[in-house]
Amino acid sequence: MGKQKQQVISRFFAPKPKASDSQPPSTTVRLSPTPPTPKIAATVSFSPAKRKLLSAHLTSTPKRPKLSPHTNNPIPSLHRKFLDKLLEPFAESPKPFSDISNHNKKYTPLEQQVVDLKNKHPDVLLMIEVGYKYRFFGQDAEIAARVLGIYAHVDHNFMTASVPTFRLNVHVRRLVSEGYKVGVVKQTETAAIKAHGDNKAGPFCRGLSALYTKATLEAAEDIGGKEEGCGGESNYLCCVVEKNICAENADLRGIESGFDVKIGFVAMEISTGDVVYGEFNDGYMRSGLEAVVLSLAPAELLLASPLSKQTEKLLAAYAGPASNVRVERASRDCFSDGGALAEVMSLYENMGECKLADHDEQLMQVTESVNHKVAIEAIMNMPDLAVQALALTARHLKQFGFDRFLCLGASFRPFSSNMEMKISANTLQQLEVLRNNSDGTESSSLLNIMNNTLTIYGSRLLRHWVTHPLCDRNMISARLDAVSEIAESMGSYRASYTVDELDEEADVTIVQPDFYHLLSTVLTILGRSPDIQRGITRIFHQTASASEFIAVIQALLFSGKQLQRLEIEEENNEGVRTKAVQSVLLRKLILTASSSSVVGNAAKLLSTLNKEAAKQGNLPNLFVVSNGRFPEVAKAQKAVQLATEQLDSLINLYRKQLGMRNLEFVSVSGTTHLIELPLEVKVPLNWVKVNSTKKMIRYHPAEVLTALDQLSLANEELMVVCQAAWSSFLRDFERYYSEFQAAVQALATLDCLHSLATLLKNKNYIRPVFVDDDEPVQIRICSGRHPVLETILQENFVPNDTNLHADGEYCQIVTGPNMGGKSCYIRQVALLAMMAQVE
Repeated sequence: MGKQKQQVISRFFAPKPKASDSQPPSTTVRLSPTPPTPKIAATVSFSPAKRKLLSAHLTSTPKRPKLSPHTNNPIPSLHRKFLDKLLEPFAESPKPFSDISNHNKKYTPLEQQVVDLKNKHPDVLLMIEVGYKYRFFGQDAEIAARVLGIYAHVDHNFMTASVPTFRLNVHVRRLVSEGYKVGVVKQTETAAIKAHGDNKAGPFCRGLSALYTKATLEAAEDIGGKEEGCGGESNYLCCVVEKNICAENADLRGIESGFDVKIGFVAMEISTGDVVYGEFNDGYMRSGLEAVVLSLAPAELLLASPLSKQTEKLLAAYAGPASNVRVERASRDCFSDGGALAEVMSLYENMGECKLADHDEQLMQVTESVNHKVAIEAIMNMPDLAVQALALTARHLKQFGFDRFLCLGASFRPFSSNMEMKISANTLQQLEVLRNNSDGTESSSLLNIMNNTLTIYGSRLLRHWVTHPLCDRNMISARLDAVSEIAESMGSYRASYTVDELDEEADVTIVQPDFYHLLSTVLTILGRSPDIQRGITRIFHQTASASEFIAVIQALLFSGKQLQRLEIEEENNEGVRTKAVQSVLLRKLILTASSSSVVGNAAKLLSTLNKEAAKQGNLPNLFVVSNGRFPEVAKAQKAVQLATEQLDSLINLYRKQLGMRNLEFVSVSGTTHLIELPLEVKVPLNWVKVNSTKKMIRYHPAEVLTALDQLSLANEELMVVCQAAWSSFLRDFERYYSEFQAAVQALATLDCLHSLATLLKNKNYIRPVFVDDDEPVQIRICSGRHPVLETILQENFVPNDTNLHADGEYCQIVTGPNMGGKSCYIRQVALLAMMAQVE
């Protein structure tokens, strides 16, 4: 039966046959042949009583629906009313907050707060803390419902949707990954403080606590849970500025042709402190800008208007719908006549005034003045368009509170220098340096093959090495010496050496530790720890949690102490001091990462905090208040202790009042300081009954309620004081930031050198030899292997030789059939030359 019904339905929806033009449409109807009568597969028999009931049911008239007395129309059922209400479209779409505020509507206190916040931040998707949920309102609720897959409904005057507070991290990352700017609004007062303040009858005070975009997510306030949208990839914020070369003295608005333009940019990795800048002339195809975009892979673009059509087209192709790259635009009209440089310099002036007001220590002032001088010198050496891009970026970061990062925590470097090779975008694509040409992923690319790093920050640095091979002979030689020494030590004797955990107090005894084994052990353990490069930057931004602070500083202390065991210079049996590490680059990196200053300051910082309290998130017990440190915290803790003692002492009063020597406070279901008495015992009228059983009644006396209120207030004040002390503690970290950042950079470089040494051993590569400057230029490759194809073909790859000499055979013509390997051979020579200058 089911098959025949399917045939009937398909005939019903079948297209009608078209009438022929030569014959007029016939008025006769051709009936389709009647389908054969289906065979009866089973026979059903009923009893006489059932047959009579069935016949009565079939012959009876259908029941008529009830009619409305007003319209005489059938009254729909309750289910039909529900479906009509559910599927009914809105009469009018919710209006923007800017339009709603002009209407004479009566808002609840919470809705009025929402309107005010939305008018202050119109381009931000707000998540507002209300009790144990974060709520969306208006158009934000519609966006959240679509992106997060949650339910949105009308409540009072707005559409609203909500998510639980403990899922904040997941939903923020999902919204940010879709390209939205997300703001989290939290309650700025607690219930106990609100009850004793002037805002007793009003709603909780709320304010914007954090802003998140793709470029600022990892540096902003910790929201925990990094299972989505996180990893070792760089999240650059790239600002692009353009100027027509043919009209340098003309009005900046006259960018029309887009042919032969000058482009300036600043790319900033806020979570690591890396600032890359550059200025270059670009042609019609924008190949220079494309190389910058492919190399840095920015997560967010800040475009300075106006831009030419060709530049807009290239950036629009990069930030397409599939990429989820966020794009924001800004005007640079105010930066004419040196306004950009004045904008940047004003940041340093404001920071200097704040520091003189907040810190009086002479040593810290000297350190900050040196850092300011270095940063100002770097900015003064930047090209004009790069300065304009930097000013726009600084103005953009003010809303996130990261503008001070440019003055104190940034590390400026040019995108390309005379010591590095400039690789075009076409070269990066054709040689499959960053991504393969088959599916566009990093698998089987040159970077993926060379990447044997053990840490996230080492992987980020290696990406820069691969896209910017060295051109300076001395730098190449120093890097090759370091890689060769690590590779040679791989087969050496390894002493017994085990480290179970990241603990600076671990008692580990090593006699003459092996260099490679010690280095690989340190890097392996650092790979299991958090991203300490982003960690120290988050500490600098004052957004790190206590547990993250402990983990980052403990990792730096561990690596420093373990590398100190190498003893760069050691004394042999004859009393002659010899070098345990021969490479100059390795010695410099090890000394930077294991300096006594880094180890001492890390131990000093850890001694002021309680590690167990940090792991548990117990902020009131986080600080070690001995030796006069943190006096405000000690005072608040004393107030809590006095309130607790006063509350506990009330039991003696009730023992005398009731005549019960063994009376004690009890706690039931989280309610503390209850007095449990039998049913027949009479109590004062001002005692409050909390709960009861069949035999007992539990009370809260009036004095206990007052004491509990005072204890709650003392605890809330302690939390506020601890939050202020934690912020001050993180702010004082600025004095150590530079040396800790240098230590992390040294560890990242050691990881990259270790990765290249591992590649050298695993692939059986040899060290390249560079000819002297006075010798003729030549390329000689014996049994060369294409690094990408060799990985794919495994043992089936056939090595090739190349011999080019300036005084001899300086040119080769490669011939052969299609798909014979001509292009692969040419790419092999280019890739091997790049790898030689990377290593």
